[in-house]
Amino acid sequence: MKNSQHLKAYVQMHPDNKMAWYLLGKEYYKNGQQGKANYCFNMAGEVYEAFERSKVPAEMLREYEDGLLKAAHDRHQVQLKKKRTLVALMLAMLVFLPSAIPSVADIGTGAELASLLSQTDEAAPGPAEEEPQGDLQMELEEPKEQEEPELAFTAVAGDSAGSGGAMAQLLQGGTPSVTAILEMERSGRWLLWKERLPLAATIVTNGNGRVVYQSYDQAACDCEPPEAAALQKQAEQWQDRQEQLAVLWSAMRAYKNSKGSLPQTADALTGAFPGNWLGGTTPLMREVFASLRGTAAAVMSGQPAADSGIKVPADSGQAAGAETKPGGSGHQEMPYFTGPLTIIVDKQNHRLAVTSGSVILRNYAVGLGGGRTPEGTFTITDKVVNPNGRDNGEFGSRGMQLSDSNYAIHGTDEPESIGKDESLGCIRMSRRNVEELFAMVPMGTKVQISKGGLPDELLVPGERYPSEAPANQTNPGKVYHWLN
Repeated sequence: MKNSQHLKAYVQMHPDNKMAWYLLGKEYYKNGQQGKANYCFNMAGEVYEAFERSKVPAEMLREYEDGLLKAAHDRHQVQLKKKRTLVALMLAMLVFLPSAIPSVADIGTGAELASLLSQTDEAAPGPAEEEPQGDLQMELEEPKEQEEPELAFTAVAGDSAGSGGAMAQLLQGGTPSVTAILEMERSGRWLLWKERLPLAATIVTNGNGRVVYQSYDQAACDCEPPEAAALQKQAEQWQDRQEQLAVLWSAMRAYKNSKGSLPQTADALTGAFPGNWLGGTTPLMREVFASLRGTAAAVMSGQPAADSGIKVPADSGQAAGAETKPGGSGHQEMPYFTGPLTIIVDKQNHRLAVTSGSVILRNYAVGLGGGRTPEGTFTITDKVVNPNGRDNGEFGSRGMQLSDSNYAIHGTDEPESIGKDESLGCIRMSRRNVEELFAMVPMGTKVQISKGGLPDELLVPGERYPSEAPANQTNPGKVYHWLN
């Protein structure tokens, strides 16, 4: 009965919260109180219809119910503390100013005072005995003007898109919002950041605790989902934005690791060789640079999100957490990919992946040298446009040296060798792939070479990341002798 009492207290405070009505009805139903349960289900309206007909996991309901119960419990503790303080003050006044205050009988009996002062933290906010069903009929508060909902996107593993933990995280917060959830496929331990990720669901909150969950998987929700074309288009734009933010964020981190401080301007990342941390910046990257630098300064200094005004996603076991929103409304933007970009080379499958955390953004086919290609961890040092002055030579149009070695990731004039072990140890890539890689990963990027670990499936979008590089990123003063 305790859960019923806490949930009843919650709906008394929030009569517009249809999810709370639904959960209270479930509690009454479990306790055999069918009449009260039906009344609550009627008050829940479309929430009852959505959750009874869809395949929303029970874990999600438990997570959300726990949140409501905790809110009711916390509110009760605050009220109880105020009452205890008031009683203590009155008792003190009885001792020191007996003629100036009412008698104890006017305040409450000794038994009532003792009961109030001895209530524990687990005390329920309402009476333990059952009450008539009519007590559930409460007056609704005057409708309040609602804020304009914020639209946010996130991406999660397809097998956890409706999990209780993921849903509970998205349901936190009191501001009206619409969160669109995109779905990533899982391949082994990796999540695949494919072009045009499908829309899995939306979660709408109105700021008063009311939640509407809409699945876009017809099989899962046993329904006809609404038209999603407009949302899907915005999702594609969000994905494109997050790739650019990931590149800029990773470049800022690499620059700070080397220089000891964050770059002051975007131009500091695209200087002439050897100061070319990035091949170039996009209009979006230049537009958000100052804001993202402020976010990076707060995060990298360990400043709490509450102090910095940054909404930092919680760790979800992937590159970043669940939710990201554009700057504004008092929040700076946190990129979806908060982990640095890393290159992983799989000698067994002839694959090279760009990753952040547990997410693969790209997975290219490469040419290797078999046992001649070293294994271990390296760092990209030199990033060179047209190595040795040519874009059609043995190293192609781009080269990225691996630490202080004679190995590099570069293009090739033997494209038929991709997927084979024909090099003397270097990593060969096709022209389009190496130019995109050069543009995405900054100098200072870690490169891990080993056998196995990457999926066979290629992950290369039709619309490539912008890869034009300035002419000043050549290095005419050096002849490279990489082990091609």
